[in-house]
Amino acid sequence: MKKIIYLTILICGLVGITGYIPNLAEASGSYIAKVYTDSLNVRSEPSSESSIVGSLKKGETVTVSKEEYGWLRIKSDRVSGWAAGQYMKKVDGKVVTATATDQDGSVQKSSAATRATVLADTLRIRDGAGLNYDILGYLTKGEAVTIIDNRKGWVQIQTPDEQVGWVSDRYIEKGASQTAAVSSGKSKGLKGRVIVIDPGHGGDDPGAIGTKYETMENEINLSTSFYLEDELRSRGARVLMTRTKEEEKPELSDRVRISESSDADAFVSIHYNSSEKKTSGILTFYYSETKDRPLARAIENRLADGIGLKSNGISFGNLHVLRENDTVSTLVELGFLSNAKDESIVRRSGYQKKAAKAIANGLEDYFSR
Repeated sequence: MKKIIYLTILICGLVGITGYIPNLAEASGSYIAKVYTDSLNVRSEPSSESSIVGSLKKGETVTVSKEEYGWLRIKSDRVSGWAAGQYMKKVDGKVVTATATDQDGSVQKSSAATRATVLADTLRIRDGAGLNYDILGYLTKGEAVTIIDNRKGWVQIQTPDEQVGWVSDRYIEKGASQTAAVSSGKSKGLKGRVIVIDPGHGGDDPGAIGTKYETMENEINLSTSFYLEDELRSRGARVLMTRTKEEEKPELSDRVRISESSDADAFVSIHYNSSEKKTSGILTFYYSETKDRPLARAIENRLADGIGLKSNGISFGNLHVLRENDTVSTLVELGFLSNAKDESIVRRSGYQKKAAKAIANGLEDYFSR
């Protein structure tokens, strides 16, 4: 009883003098750790609110002397302080298990490392358990990973090359072998594939307006999307539309949510372009080099075969529906409404049907690789 009273007095005394409550469960000992993120801030105290005293680069090694609630006290030849433990691992390959908690403090630890296999064609690795965290890299179908933590629908994984990050637990299968994961996937081609079509704009947002015929982009986006829907369904795909009426205008985040919640195999956003210059033709956008570019290239190859307008190739696009989308995604601009010649061509149902067929062919090419 005397010991308990003494401990209470000691803690209260420290709080009264310094305002700091000591962490009675902090780890002891020291070891060497390696940084596994592009840039990691080093802070004066074990808190994201404390001042930054320096930074570490990917691949740097440091000496860790203390672990405290997910923060590591580190020292290198040029900086010392505190850094977030979730971005570092012991050099011997063992992951530093101290991780920062969610704001609500709810974290579930896995009692032991579990092997798992990726089921999605492409799966984003994020630096935290949520869609708002930065993307660290990508996994492809059949890759084996080790689960080291889990949190509300997300799992923290480690890849064979020792990259650590978080992925959605919907797209991995625990305990599955690589062979089993691949065999559980869908057959090549479009049969059974889930494709989300996103007719751009809508409602009070007309998008581009034609210079000669005043063609409304939101309307022509929708009509082209219906042709694409028919084409894909005829080939055995299951199709979801982000909107089906002219007056509908889903938020960009809702369009992405439809894609991810449906466990879609691909997301295609349909648009028509506008420019102050006399620009003509088709342009196909991607965001991720590894995830999206192959699909954009497959579709552009078909559009370039000749549907009535020239193709201007593929291009990087920092667009919300691509950037924030875990699904393989592309956005196609099927002509310039600001160009009178383009506008007169794209207004025709014949052109829109050709575009829809070309996009469907591109999707089929992509899934038949």
